Amino acid sequence: MSAPEEILKQYWGYNNFRPLQKEIITSVADGKDSLALLPTGGGKSVCYQVPALMTEGCCLVISPLIALMQDQVSRLEQLGISAASLHSGMYYKEVKQTLDNAMHGAYKLLYVSPERLQTYLFQDYSYKLDLNLIAVDEAHCISQWGHDFRPDYLKIAELRQHFSQTPVLALTATATIDIQKDIATQLKLKSPAVYKQSFARKNIFYEVRYSENKNADTQEEINKSCSIIYCRSRKQTEATGRHLQQQGIETAVYHAGMLKPERDKAQALWMNDKAPVMVATTAFGMGIDKPDVRTVLHYDAPEHLEAWYQEAGRAGRDGKQSFALTLYNSTDIKRLEESTALQYPPEAYLRKVYQSVAEYLQIPIGGEPHKYYSFDISDFCNKFSFQVVQVIYALKLLEREGLWTMTEAVYLPSTVQFLCSRHVLDDMGASHPKMHYIIVGLLRMYNTIFHFPTHIREFAVARQLRLKYDEIVHALEQMHNMGLIEYNKKGDGPQLFFHHERADSRHLILDLNRMHVLRMRHEARTEKMISFLSNTNICRERFVLEYFGETEAENCGHCDICKGKQHKGMPLNTIKESLFKALMKGNATFQSITENYTPADKELVVVQLRNMMDEGIVVIDENGILKYRRS
Repeated sequence: MSAPEEILKQYWGYNNFRPLQKEIITSVADGKDSLALLPTGGGKSVCYQVPALMTEGCCLVISPLIALMQDQVSRLEQLGISAASLHSGMYYKEVKQTLDNAMHGAYKLLYVSPERLQTYLFQDYSYKLDLNLIAVDEAHCISQWGHDFRPDYLKIAELRQHFSQTPVLALTATATIDIQKDIATQLKLKSPAVYKQSFARKNIFYEVRYSENKNADTQEEINKSCSIIYCRSRKQTEATGRHLQQQGIETAVYHAGMLKPERDKAQALWMNDKAPVMVATTAFGMGIDKPDVRTVLHYDAPEHLEAWYQEAGRAGRDGKQSFALTLYNSTDIKRLEESTALQYPPEAYLRKVYQSVAEYLQIPIGGEPHKYYSFDISDFCNKFSFQVVQVIYALKLLEREGLWTMTEAVYLPSTVQFLCSRHVLDDMGASHPKMHYIIVGLLRMYNTIFHFPTHIREFAVARQLRLKYDEIVHALEQMHNMGLIEYNKKGDGPQLFFHHERADSRHLILDLNRMHVLRMRHEARTEKMISFLSNTNICRERFVLEYFGETEAENCGHCDICKGKQHKGMPLNTIKESLFKALMKGNATFQSITENYTPADKELVVVQLRNMMDEGIVVIDENGILKYRRS
């Protein structure tokens, strides 16, 4: 057995492990079940990649994030480590070939999405695999009471029937005490060794700021250093990115609604520091190894502390001083207060969404399970007159019922398989000469096209046959409609993977009692997030650490609350007097009034302005000008 340090040096070039990595690796190498809680940037992947290389066999890594799996496989291959992934966006032949290779010892790490574990094909092969470790990433997804529950995770424990002696390593960045216990129970961990690194990030300065002009505050705080700005919606992401670009700040934009080449280009610009500022939706950043992020700014308040901590923690992975700023205003508070009703709609609405999804995908009652479908949410909502945000939450709630799994945007290349005989194709030469020409070209370029769905590239076919791309696509669609071929056009959007035989929506079994409990838990987490935002007394870091069960936490000394207490600040009467003078001058805005104060005083000024607006003493016009109303 190779020493962990030797493997770390050989493949990663590091001389020393990060805190707790060595202890976790030693534990699983000794055959012990283990639960590892490492904060964002703590190096969770090394904890299973190193032991996978220490002994004979393969490590099975279960992860819900397809894009992350693909990125990790690519990175491991670059390091000279054999790895592969299986997920719902793959075709039967690909999956079978990968499992054949794994059975014969071709890989040291095999990444699998949780829904893939339940397919008949995987189960046929699973007991033939020589597994030295089962690693469950994002393990909090197994808890039905967590913020990101995935029903597929509940089936993971069934692997232990075949691999009772194989150690299981559960990893997560965010889990409360209750969820930690639930992880151990649901995975059937045997007397697990628990390794928990403190959630404290001493190098990150946390600040929460009330803002009536988020664009101005964002522009003020973002400089040319590496930064991530998180927005809740695609629309806000694009608007914020456009604003910063107009101000001369090199900015990239990233969200799931963009085409894959656009996303890849944006990520490359940011990774290479050609666009040091990335404006993105919250999925961006998972698994991206960029240690020098100096600022993470939440343009919109996150829904709960787990999400806030995970995203803020992407700053300062190199241990250097960094900044995490959260902006919020009354709109954010209202959104959080209304989120429970939005995310837990009535039973009748859920049944209507289920019925509409089945009709949209043209799945008949009794339709076979374990199939994936490209699912364009915007198109779906347009066709069935749904509001996008409401539908997204209904889909997620039905996912928690185990009906389907929705995956993030994944690129799926086009496939073609011929359904008719060669004799029929030969007869088309006279009636459809152009189509026949394309058929012959496809047969020459792809020799498996008669046997199973084969990946094709329409641009390559067009170039080879000296035709236009649109001509190729049109011909393939025609042949598909004629029943000659099965043509699945390339997709670059979310996939919906059905787990069950499609039922009549009226007879769909829904666990309404569990939904009620989830609703109550969501409400409690939301209230905690609102408390965190409006908090003016408790150290930010201590607030979060206590939420995650670190009851002995002390004040950090460097967040906005701690700094504010260290700074005595201006007397309240002085602030009120300076505000009155500023308002009397006219043309005053939030930004012009607050920009000359220290951070601690600025917070007091904002509070005073809000109080004056609530009392009707100050009003704000359509141009953002604050006006003092004389009584």
